[in-house]
Amino acid sequence: TMIYERTHTRQIADYGGLAGLMPRYAAVFIIVTLASIGLPGLNGFVGEFLIIVGSFSTQPAAAVLAVVGVILSAIYMLWLVHRVFFGPPTVAISGGEEAGRVSRLIDLTRREWAVMLPVLAMIVMLGVYPQPFLKRIEPSVATLVNNYRQAVAPAETAQADMQTTINYEEDK
Repeated sequence: TMIYERTHTRQIADYGGLAGLMPRYAAVFIIVTLASIGLPGLNGFVGEFLIIVGSFSTQPAAAVLAVVGVILSAIYMLWLVHRVFFGPPTVAISGGEEAGRVSRLIDLTRREWAVMLPVLAMIVMLGVYPQPFLKRIEPSVATLVNNYRQAVAPAETAQADMQTTINYEEDK
């Protein structure tokens, strides 16, 4: 919404070349995007890695699908960053359509920095040292995994029993 307040448009096509006009905003946006993509050392990596590695043992097809989704979303987000921040300046942003639009494209204000700096610090902290947060959620995750195993075990037993019955019937 910070950029919307300055431009009053949400259309990606209306943006271009913002890194030259708003370098600090571009840096924050790029760091948050890289965290969302799952770049190692940033918070998004920890969650994506743990989910994908954990999924491979029980649902390898779903894990592969998740990896494909991560790759496709990374491609889209990097395309977005390129187009909005490093693409050619658009007519709307350069002030061609609406005089004075550039004057609203000030970089991050002190208040916005005051909000963004703790967010950026947490993004890096969670990526570099996630252990305190992982310890905090470990009991809940253990309960969830245990409940999953209890729910899946009867289905696997029933499937094995059915296969045994089929094999027995075929041997007759």
